[in-house]
Amino acid sequence: MNLIEINDINASEIDVFARVTERQLRSDEENEEGLFVAESAYVIICALEAGYEPLSMLVETGRLEVEALPVLDAIEKHWGKEKRESIPVYIADRSVVVNITGHKLVRGLWMTLKRKPLISLEGFCRDKKRIAVLMDVVNPTNVGAIFRSAAALGMDGVLLTHPSVDPLTRRSARVSMGTVFQIPWAKASLEESDGLTMMGLLHSYGYKTVAMALTNDSTSVDNDEIRSNEKLAVLLGTEGTGLPKDVIAASDYRVMIPMHHGVDSLNVAAASAISFWELMK
Repeated sequence: MNLIEINDINASEIDVFARVTERQLRSDEENEEGLFVAESAYVIICALEAGYEPLSMLVETGRLEVEALPVLDAIEKHWGKEKRESIPVYIADRSVVVNITGHKLVRGLWMTLKRKPLISLEGFCRDKKRIAVLMDVVNPTNVGAIFRSAAALGMDGVLLTHPSVDPLTRRSARVSMGTVFQIPWAKASLEESDGLTMMGLLHSYGYKTVAMALTNDSTSVDNDEIRSNEKLAVLLGTEGTGLPKDVIAASDYRVMIPMHHGVDSLNVAAASAISFWELMK
């Protein structure tokens, strides 16, 4: 393997891990689709299995044998022996790694990978029966958890509005346990992300829209009529404000999860899991 020892946190070789923001990685000039950084061996291997091209790796010295080698094996399996031997593997002591992250509890393994071309909204919707639509969900933990539920409970894909957080951010990918690489997803353009515009597009692609919202006419999510529809788009809003009022009004169905003990709602990630489970029955 191409091992390169790093002793200085300011070494230019690790700028991509330590000093380049995720937004800057997405608009990398040398790569048209941009880059992202994944962390932990399990998440990285999921990305490799999904066909994302590895570019470089940073690993804590003590994790080289246990965690880095399986990743290198996955690189060889999916990208060939030459790629395994040529990819830069930067190794650094724990003191350097902690200084990079600013946290004492670190995963100890990171990889930069090349993004894939984005999928158009029309192309994404063409062959999917059940999709989750994240309307301006900006919390990376919630996005990661929703992806994990969507993948585990049989949804066909996840569509995000333009303001929603990028699913390939380190935290979203890690919280999702790599499922952001295992389930199809697409991000709408800024123009497509306007509430009523998005609703019109979903309806034009044949979806019945299901707004997760607490309104006077909301029905229980356990609903056979809703399940009987061939194509469903489940709309999930951001924490606090939920879905926009015009989106709720334009939806074909408004559903709620019955609550007890005076609780009015669940976290959006928890609500997504329940709604996916019920609507996929």
